[in-house]
Amino acid sequence: MTDETHPNVRQGWEPLPHETLPRPNFFPAGLAMGITFLLWGLITSWVILAVGIGLFWASLAGWIYEILREPSHH
Repeated sequence: MTDETHPNVRQGWEPLPHETLPRPNFFPAGLAMGITFLLWGLITSWVILAVGIGLFWASLAGWIYEILREPSHH
């Protein structure tokens, strides 16, 4: 009833291929916070706007760097 290589696979079913997930990071949350500060800064103060722009670009650059650093799936 079970396959020798995958003991949890029922007869007639195929096992799922192994898929690696990216490492968790805080860049998406930082990007969202940067956008929030950016928009909030548009209606309040240039200081908050500058913080939002800086946080947005730092998070975007970090996220892109993480994506480029991942091992290739090919």
